[in-house]
Amino acid sequence: MENISLQIEKALGFVAAEKVAAYEADVKKYSQDLHNGTGKGNDFLGWLNLPSSITDAVLSEIEETAQKLRARCEVVVVVGIGGSYLGAKAVIDAVSNTFDWLQTERKNPVVVYAGQNIGEDYLYELSQFLNGKQFGIINISKSGTTTEPALAFRILKKQLEDAVGKAEAKERIVAVTDAARGALRTLANQEGYKTFVIPDNVGGRFSVLTPVGLLPIAVAGCDIRQLVAGAVKMEGVCGLDTAYAENPAAQYAAVRNELYKSGKKTEILVNYHPKLHFFAEWWKQLYGESEGKEGKGIFPAAVDFTTDLHSMGQWIQEGERTIFETVISVKTPNYQVEVPADAADLDGLNFLAGKRVDYVNKMAELGTQIAHIDGGVPNLKIEVPQLNEYYLGQLIYFFEKACGISGYILEVNPFDQPGVEAYKKNMFALLEKPGFEEATKAIKARL
Repeated sequence: MENISLQIEKALGFVAAEKVAAYEADVKKYSQDLHNGTGKGNDFLGWLNLPSSITDAVLSEIEETAQKLRARCEVVVVVGIGGSYLGAKAVIDAVSNTFDWLQTERKNPVVVYAGQNIGEDYLYELSQFLNGKQFGIINISKSGTTTEPALAFRILKKQLEDAVGKAEAKERIVAVTDAARGALRTLANQEGYKTFVIPDNVGGRFSVLTPVGLLPIAVAGCDIRQLVAGAVKMEGVCGLDTAYAENPAAQYAAVRNELYKSGKKTEILVNYHPKLHFFAEWWKQLYGESEGKEGKGIFPAAVDFTTDLHSMGQWIQEGERTIFETVISVKTPNYQVEVPADAADLDGLNFLAGKRVDYVNKMAELGTQIAHIDGGVPNLKIEVPQLNEYYLGQLIYFFEKACGISGYILEVNPFDQPGVEAYKKNMFALLEKPGFEEATKAIKARL
């Protein structure tokens, strides 16, 4: 089978190939730091060899639990925020039928999400949608006390128990949490929920290949074995034994950092396949939370083309020249649609009659690449042979490995997120949470 591939040639007109080649020694050192656990954040490197360490027994347990939920539920609510839901949604959206949730007869439950916001209207409308439906909950939280998911779970747990009783509700609730401690672990033990463990050494944004992502993905009817197999393949491709020039994760980390040094402060992840929208959201968290520290870091943005060519395309073409693009290009679609002929030809499209829609899309992609390069925007391209679980697994691991190397090139800890706590402290003070009395007084004085 093919692998995903990285093409950097369209960026080398903006940074010299020799400068990219000069990263080889540093990238080798930082890769060894990752694998030896001698770099910053070495307590959170469990993702590094995770794909190859996942056993058949683990996958079978996840599949069995998923099947029990699938048998009982027409809707499953995934409760989580950040990495606790983005990875699952990225994969589910990418490989599921776009309109499946609208069908009256489905073989897969509808997967919806809660705990990723504090929207009262959102929770009300979700509760209304769930009324009268057979639903279950996958609650994903290491601590069980993160405000957004804890709030959503409290509301949904009550609704489920009121609808089917506590005994049945416990069969429809799965907790993915810490192995031994935390509020959710305590509750799961008390109530008798089925549980899966979030490994201590895997941070949320790197957790899609743990039960955090694999269980919801399996519930949605996706093939988690192929997802893991793709990640295993890319783990080998991006390994220490791979030569620098042939290692896509090493090359990507080097090129994007050289572009950053040259003044390209924003990376725009581009797709030409609408199913990849939430994959870009997952990527944004991975790189934003990993690299945005100490006044440093490339700002990760994303666009959906050709849709956003009719909006953001103007800024990309002619705005401030501080950006570069990384394009995810899907080589072969899963289906075929041809442009029909029309006798009147009022729209003037008969010149495309008989051609596939994907041919039109690919010409738009090529034309845009040429225009943006002419407009001063370096382009990287990641070609994905086909949009399926296997290649998504490759793509996930490729971005994770490159992120670890890239963070070390920046000389930050890519595996912590101290800045995330700032808003929480202010929110708790404003909510007058017990234990925050002094902070409450201080923040009210500022107001």
